[in-house]
Amino acid sequence: MDLNADLGEGFGVWRLGDDEALLDLITSANVACGFHAGDPSTMRRVCATAVERGVAVGAQVGYRDLAGFGRRHIAYDFAELRDEVLYQLGALNAFCRAYRTRVRYLKPHGALYHAAACEELPAAALVAAIGDYDHELPLLCPSGSVLAQLAQGAGLRVVAEGFADRNYLPNGQLVPRSAPDALVTDPQEVARRAVRMAAERTVVAVDGSVIPCGVESICLHGDSPGAVAAAELVRATLIDAGITPTPFT
Repeated sequence: MDLNADLGEGFGVWRLGDDEALLDLITSANVACGFHAGDPSTMRRVCATAVERGVAVGAQVGYRDLAGFGRRHIAYDFAELRDEVLYQLGALNAFCRAYRTRVRYLKPHGALYHAAACEELPAAALVAAIGDYDHELPLLCPSGSVLAQLAQGAGLRVVAEGFADRNYLPNGQLVPRSAPDALVTDPQEVARRAVRMAAERTVVAVDGSVIPCGVESICLHGDSPGAVAAAELVRATLIDAGITPTPFT
């Protein structure tokens, strides 16, 4: 099972999360590409450390929204969004090339992630950008989403991800972050959910129902309280259950 986390989400002198510690625990790093967070020096630093530790580097692309951390919806023209995604891919890959690697996958961030999950225009823009960049580039996104369907229709590899530290609605969608029960904060519970996702391919929704959750990657949010401790426990619990953390790429 792959373990991914959002990294490089500081800007300038500001740091968010403990990238160094998480890179010892995860197998895939979703690196901010400078639009919702991140900057050139941060991108270089994360790429260098990821390569050193054998972690796959993925482009975490977002809306051009530093002030809102990419979590505010922006109404984009199709071509403009496609080109901004392509721009971010190219920027991160330049730093990957400096360390003899390349961008291994793409994952949208924040408001773009949620918009593309249910709206055709942003989903189509993401698919078009990947097609322009590299048709073999995998896409990390929610299973069954509009984005996943369009990507599969275009012949792209879709990698379904789950969230051990987020609660789910009975319809399989995430509980909105605006809700008080959006996050799962108990590290023990996060670890139990991760093992269930990996071994049983299911998750328990907020109403107690058991829903399918066939995923190839589990996301751990690096900006959550106690993120590193939770990631350590998740990794150790998976290994104890006979599940080896391995990059999906």
